[in-house]
Amino acid sequence: MDEQAKLVILDRDGVINQDSDAYIKSPEEWIPIEGSLSAIGELGRAGFKVAVATNQSGIARQLFDNFTLARIHQKMSDAVEEAGGILDGVFYCPHGPDEGCQCRKPGTGLLEAIAKEFGIPLQGVALVGDSLKDIQAARKMGCQPFLVKTGKGMQTLASCDSQELDGVQVVDSLQVAARLILGEL
Repeated sequence: MDEQAKLVILDRDGVINQDSDAYIKSPEEWIPIEGSLSAIGELGRAGFKVAVATNQSGIARQLFDNFTLARIHQKMSDAVEEAGGILDGVFYCPHGPDEGCQCRKPGTGLLEAIAKEFGIPLQGVALVGDSLKDIQAARKMGCQPFLVKTGKGMQTLASCDSQELDGVQVVDSLQVAARLILGEL
């Protein structure tokens, strides 16, 4: 397996943890999706680096601050470590949808930062998300998009046409995506 395939990029809300239309505003509201933490552990044990790329407009909306987000991400990292995995990097966009930044997915700024941090071109790298924005960002960078049915995944599936989903691996959960990435399915 080539080096660039040894990286997996995950969206956070709806992929690793339960999503909320009211936003995840505190560590207490961060609740992992069943099987997601062990899936990250399996990827790590197989030699994959795991990075998270997440839009966090709750900061721009003043629903929480950077310190609270850091506490949420610490809880997530600790939970992943307890399950035998590691998050090699957590990259987030703090901007609102109307700010015109390049880091907010479907923009590619977060993915470009991940590529630079790990020194790995993202062509063919798996990106697991639950929204059309995740798929669009993945395609722009040449990643292999996976759409999970958790989080907003079922809504995304219902609202996308076949062209938007062309070449997208649609799976039940991060656990199934990890098994496919590892060649177990």
